[in-house]
Amino acid sequence: MEKKEKTKLSVTGNHCVISYFYVIVLVLLLGSCVANNTKGEESAELMSKAVPVWAEGREKEMNLTLGFRGTFNADPHSEAILRVAASTVYRLFLNGEFVGSGPARAGHGYFRVDRYDLSERLKAGENIVAIEVAGYNVNTYYTTDQPSFLQAEATVDGKVVLHTGENGRFEATEIRERLQKVERYSFQRPFTEYYRLEEGYDQWRSDKTRTLETVKLVPMPLVNLLPRGVDQPAYTLLKPVQLYSRGTFASKIPGQYYKDRSLVNISEQFKGYPETELEAVPSQHIQELQTVTKESLNTPYVGSTTIDLKTNEFSILDFGINQTGFIGAVIRCTEPTEVWFHFDEMLTDDDVISKKRMADVNNQVVYELQPGEYRIESFEPYTFKFLKILVTQGDCRVEKIFLREFAAPEHPDAAFSSSNEKLNRIYDAAKQTYRQNALDVFMDCPSRERAGWLCDSYFTAIMEKEFTGYSKVAHNFYENYALPEKFEFLPEGMIPMCYPADHNDGVFIPNWSLWFIVQIDDYAKRGGDRQLVADLKTRITDLLAYFEKFENEDGLLEKLESWIFVEWSKANSLVQDVNYPTNMLYSAALQSAARLYDNEAWQMKADHIRSQIQKQSFNGEFFVDNAVRKDGVLRVTDQITEVCQYYAFFFNIATPESYPALWKKLTDEFGPHRNTAITYPQVAVANAFIGNYLRMDILSRYGLQSQLISEIEEYFFYMAERTGTLWENVHSQASCNHGFASYIGHVLYRDVLGISNIDYENKKIVLRFTDLDLEQCSGSIPVEDEVIRLEWKRVDNQIQYRLDVPAGYEVTIENRSKNQLVDLDKISTYRQG
Repeated sequence: MEKKEKTKLSVTGNHCVISYFYVIVLVLLLGSCVANNTKGEESAELMSKAVPVWAEGREKEMNLTLGFRGTFNADPHSEAILRVAASTVYRLFLNGEFVGSGPARAGHGYFRVDRYDLSERLKAGENIVAIEVAGYNVNTYYTTDQPSFLQAEATVDGKVVLHTGENGRFEATEIRERLQKVERYSFQRPFTEYYRLEEGYDQWRSDKTRTLETVKLVPMPLVNLLPRGVDQPAYTLLKPVQLYSRGTFASKIPGQYYKDRSLVNISEQFKGYPETELEAVPSQHIQELQTVTKESLNTPYVGSTTIDLKTNEFSILDFGINQTGFIGAVIRCTEPTEVWFHFDEMLTDDDVISKKRMADVNNQVVYELQPGEYRIESFEPYTFKFLKILVTQGDCRVEKIFLREFAAPEHPDAAFSSSNEKLNRIYDAAKQTYRQNALDVFMDCPSRERAGWLCDSYFTAIMEKEFTGYSKVAHNFYENYALPEKFEFLPEGMIPMCYPADHNDGVFIPNWSLWFIVQIDDYAKRGGDRQLVADLKTRITDLLAYFEKFENEDGLLEKLESWIFVEWSKANSLVQDVNYPTNMLYSAALQSAARLYDNEAWQMKADHIRSQIQKQSFNGEFFVDNAVRKDGVLRVTDQITEVCQYYAFFFNIATPESYPALWKKLTDEFGPHRNTAITYPQVAVANAFIGNYLRMDILSRYGLQSQLISEIEEYFFYMAERTGTLWENVHSQASCNHGFASYIGHVLYRDVLGISNIDYENKKIVLRFTDLDLEQCSGSIPVEDEVIRLEWKRVDNQIQYRLDVPAGYEVTIENRSKNQLVDLDKISTYRQG
């Protein structure tokens, strides 16, 4: 990118202000053009002839997969566009080759349209479009339980040549090769994949002469369509890094089978197929497949690598880091063969034993194959570092193994590098964690749930802006909450804890809805869509009205309903009757709402709650987690957690000035090196989600950047080293790839590189140089289609730096180090004031 011209430095005290010749009016005009283009894109996304269709009378059938096929003529110079909307999940092929998977998710009653430009993929003459759609029709945290349909339309040079509906030239067949009556993948996701294939099973996608056993398609009710709004995923084919090991296994009945809730709790409320109706139960069979011998290989995997396996043999492949995508391979077998793809994010006892590490997921895809050659690829995305291929019957050769990446595209201008290799590895892990959890909504994890959770998304949304330059996913995420008239199964005014999802059991996290308000405030500060923020006013007003009935005589929330969540630690057992961390969040949410909608009453209430917490919760040494009402009297308990202290400082209930002794304890005696058996054993330790991240922010806020570097290494490097991603907890017994954890990238940008703050609305940047134990650092942050670049190095008593920022931005430089600053572009030097 061409470097922007910068003006001279003007120095006042400790600060240096850079102004630019570009005028704000021009920037505003450009912003207006972008907005108008967006509206035009929305119109272009909608379809003109296509209508929703599905197999007659089967639109509510669980786990029914249909294959749709249509043809159109074109020449290689044509512009061919295909638009697709569906319920629930689809994948698209053109002339037998994979094109994409979708759709991007939307709130109930709305469906997003994916737009594919097929122009570069066309062949002269007839082209075959094949779309497989899985209609799940179960309640999950990942997809919504809405009747199945496909609505698709192809245009060539602007003319509709193929569409769903009457005379639209799409036909459909039932994909029986994928078993329908199978168990769910997890409590949070729909069905597993189990296939019975014969050679040529997929030729219908590329060969029009392959006759389909068709089903009758009928129109479905019209649906509300929305543009996709977010970038298409990256579909890079990732290869294994090495053959890790191979060995043999035997079938052995375990002492006790583990059956998770997704298998045994099927009911009208929690939908799926009962265990007695299942065609196969691999979650139970996998517990019988126990390793007998194992040989370490650690040999590189190359394109020509083949793996020959016989009955009761396995091979484990290492993909280098945790990745998410669709599992694929070519399999050749000369006799009936059963192949299992079993996977996990890390090894357990030097083996892939997912049921032992994270029991409530079914990490396997199974193929029963007749003799022949197969090009297989999973329909759903999965997350793993290690892939174990087992043959339970037969003899086969497996080659061309891949994972088709399903992640947000990587922005080339998002970068960080320093003289500390551990920090570099943590940054790379943050970026990978972000990419795998931010396709269409901000997910907690790409594995167990793929769910758009509140609170998690507060942290991930900040990383979207800094890793991509835009807030496209954030817009979709918050728009999804704005769309429905109401949320089924929840009390009036309450919003879902994760969405889009179905919460038939009525469970919600009341304090997570308070994070929603804080998130919208942050979204607005980062230049978010003002109209969307305005549209959410009623939703936020109704939400705050819901909480009013739980305010006690002191104005604090008491006896909240449902699942109250503070963090994954002892704090979650101290949530009644008055939970002070929740009330700290309540005060912050009210303050955010007051700022968003200029409501003085909300601000006054926020201030009152803050003063009540200070009065009640602080015991002279620590903030106490809760108070319990007994005989009509509210009594503060003696229960204390580390995370409660972080909530207090993060939400400005406390500051180092107002609570100096507590601040000194937290900074000097807490953190990753704390010995919990000796140092305040009565204070329950915090976890990664979210206490340790709150700690990172408050250390930064009060100028402890040097301490931060050490703590970042201790808290996060072992994660980056083991999986290349960042985890849900400090331990590995859950997701090792959690979206919120990518926020450490923001900490590295802010506190190590030194891009302390970006005010997108007012176009102001603050740089902050501090005394760090680093020789050099460089990095860049995209800002829409431009970029902020900063690099610096220490030479003797100087910090020599170069800075490049977008036109129209004003930069303030704070020198909090003991060194002189030297701008290598301006060749000018100044000292700390």
